Amino acid sequence: MLVADRLAAVRDRLAAACASAGRPADAVRLVAVSKYVSLDLVVAAVAAGQFDFGENRLQDALPRQEDLAARLRAVGQDPSPVRWHFIGHLQSNKASKAAGAFHLLHGVDSLDLARRLDRQAAVLGVRQAVLLEVNITGETQKHGLAPTAVAEVVAAAAQLPSLELQGLMAMARFGAAEAEQRRTFAALRELRDRVAVACGRPLPQLSMGMSDDFVAAVAEGSACVRIGTAIFGQ
Repeated sequence: MLVADRLAAVRDRLAAACASAGRPADAVRLVAVSKYVSLDLVVAAVAAGQFDFGENRLQDALPRQEDLAARLRAVGQDPSPVRWHFIGHLQSNKASKAAGAFHLLHGVDSLDLARRLDRQAAVLGVRQAVLLEVNITGETQKHGLAPTAVAEVVAAAAQLPSLELQGLMAMARFGAAEAEQRRTFAALRELRDRVAVACGRPLPQLSMGMSDDFVAAVAEGSACVRIGTAIFGQ
């Protein structure tokens, strides 16, 4: 299948999932995970109207941003609508390169990292939008804040002037059945709701759901799904 066909199929499934959950079709942002994907396929996705892309390796993502913009201009396509999301683990020592380079950083997993991003964003004169990553499943191989630490980090990060804290991100256990996926995503939503009340600030964004579980994520309130394989293939 062509990228445009795969993308159309994902959009149809996403719209159906929103309808089943009683949510408007535009309630969930689709981020096409373009890591390891050739830029030819990314250009095809842009031509099909996809503008949000997710990368998880900083050393690859930054040059790909420039390369994609150049390729789009070469075919007469305006690159300005493209929005880049960093969806991988961001090491604290790379915060200076990430701040200001992405529309949204999904994987902020410590207050130290948030503070480093805030300092660099201030140097650049920008506000950097971020999500806090939560290890909602408690798996040892995953990055992310423990659920019990989220309220304290939210309260502190919300005071950082050059950081725009928008919400939380998490992943379900790989290979989990749908019922478990739903429980995991519901747990993140409920945690978000409790923390928002406790800290007295809205956290509207929930980034949860990938190719194999985004329908369950939408049912439990996801505002952003990160889909790669279903759009670009293996």
